[in-house]
Amino acid sequence: MTSEIIEEVLKHLPRKKIKEVVFEGANIVVYTSDETFFANDEGLIRNLVNTIKKRVELRPDPSICMPLEEAEKTIRQIIDKEVSVDNVIFDPQRSIVILEVDKPGTAIGRRGETIQEIKKKTRWVPIIRRTPPIRSQIIENIRSVLYQNSDYRRKFLHKTGERIYNGWLRRERKEEWVRLTYLGGGRQVGRSCLFLQTPESRILLDVGIDVSKNDSEAYPYLEAPEFNIQQLDAVIVSHAHVDHSALVPYLFKFGYRGPVYCTEPTRDIMALLQLDIIKIMREEGKEPLYSSDEVKEMVKHTVALGYDEVTDITPDIRITLHNAGHILGSSMVHINVGNGLHNLLYSADLKYAKTQLLSPAVANFSRCETLLIESTYGGKDNVTENPGIQDKILSDIVINTVNRGGKILMPTLGSGRGQEVIILIERLVREGKIPEIPVYIDGMVWDITAIHTAYPEFMNNQVKTQIFQKDNNPFLMKSVKQIGSMKERKELVEEEGPCIILATSGMMQGGPSVYYFRQLAGNPKHSLVFSCYQGEGTLGRRIKNGEKEFTFKDGPRNEIVNCKLEVHRIEISAHADRRELMSFVTRCKPRPKKVIINHGEVSRSIDLASSIHKTLKVETIVPRNLETIRLR
Repeated sequence: MTSEIIEEVLKHLPRKKIKEVVFEGANIVVYTSDETFFANDEGLIRNLVNTIKKRVELRPDPSICMPLEEAEKTIRQIIDKEVSVDNVIFDPQRSIVILEVDKPGTAIGRRGETIQEIKKKTRWVPIIRRTPPIRSQIIENIRSVLYQNSDYRRKFLHKTGERIYNGWLRRERKEEWVRLTYLGGGRQVGRSCLFLQTPESRILLDVGIDVSKNDSEAYPYLEAPEFNIQQLDAVIVSHAHVDHSALVPYLFKFGYRGPVYCTEPTRDIMALLQLDIIKIMREEGKEPLYSSDEVKEMVKHTVALGYDEVTDITPDIRITLHNAGHILGSSMVHINVGNGLHNLLYSADLKYAKTQLLSPAVANFSRCETLLIESTYGGKDNVTENPGIQDKILSDIVINTVNRGGKILMPTLGSGRGQEVIILIERLVREGKIPEIPVYIDGMVWDITAIHTAYPEFMNNQVKTQIFQKDNNPFLMKSVKQIGSMKERKELVEEEGPCIILATSGMMQGGPSVYYFRQLAGNPKHSLVFSCYQGEGTLGRRIKNGEKEFTFKDGPRNEIVNCKLEVHRIEISAHADRRELMSFVTRCKPRPKKVIINHGEVSRSIDLASSIHKTLKVETIVPRNLETIRLR
């Protein structure tokens, strides 16, 4: 029972100095009203952590914290004058003060000296957050929701901890088992949703939609008999793309009030994309799947984790998020069931190569009996050119289009691909490989780029260094400009001279990219460049496949558009290609005993499974939706 672990904690601490012991999810927080003990616990907390193998934090009881106004004044005096302290937010319930600054490293101080001085003088526990160089309304809104609901969050996190530790000293079970059901993502790209069950736990891995479908096939099979939302313990979101995260608020619409685990960038980007889905559905005259209130509920219940941070999420499931190399904050989810009974890795979407933006996915794990791997580009022929060749192709397209006075339209995914393209263009301009022309950003790309500037620690070392040096931030190029209205779009289309237009959606299923295509398609001097996967049935796939005539609704009439512009395709892919997938499985340590293939068209999934089986002599499975696999 939960009281047992609290009693265990108190055995190792001086009870008279402890005011309260509470949970913050899997973390245990000890509050003391003794100023001397808070200043120096003589190593007792460290010894306690080593004994019970859980994360424990010592905090001051609110009664001994310095008054707010005096504390803020003291904090501003302590922090280096080079640091701009943009916001100071107190969380009195938890004795925490959140400092939003432009230079987190300087604010923390060498070896955390500034943090320690703030704690010593104010008896508040400081948390440092980065102020985005590009203002992000979504980050401000999310932080506001979290700050305004701090009392609710404290109660929610404590309740989550009670559920986690409910089985801390539970008796041994006669039978242990692990089952995995595909509610989506089996032999398809889209609506990823996996249901993991053990005797103790019910977990969802991703809850996405298929944007290429307009009917019931767009959504996971949440009506499956084994799934009961009232029994759901936790949701884990691998990354923010809508085919993995768009339906999470829908769970809150139907009463779910448990935790959602993901990284901070994933939380921010998926909330932005979910709000955009609501907006698009309303513009199309459809009833949204959920409201902004449900998105807010999701944010309130999100538990943000860093890479390599180990945490319990139920009595018998422990997870660790690892860099997937796919988009900002994307994660592979390592799941330890039953304290070593079974270990599985849900790769979600991964990239096993360094990109313009991110480091490659990691491949070393403590244990891994079962690997779940994507197959978006799993077919034998799905091999992309190396980055140098891609750079040359894009350079030639830009130069040729510029020379004839045309515009380059690049439909792009809001998260990941758009930022990769910005960094690539900045580098090509800096190296003198293409002329410096305006780069216009329309749609989600701008907002998500702002989020990227808030979390440089999730990017590769090269970009991280550029962002830390503000004058060399690739996302702050003078030639990069935001388009924010229909008036500006019309002016851009009518404007003479070449430019690059980055616009969502990447598959041209609505959004400004479709508007630009309709306006530019009839002129052969312009170019259309695809840089991401085009789902079956999408407008982007039809154009890429060579169709020349398209019909669009224009009020009561139909508009016929003939495609005369040059159509190009380059692979600036955030997905691993065939070679990378095979290399990842081969180099995965330890080598899994079973590989489950998902998130791919049928032929590609089967092809990849066959190759892995023949090459590595391990069991491979290509499940269909609604199929259940017993892992243990």
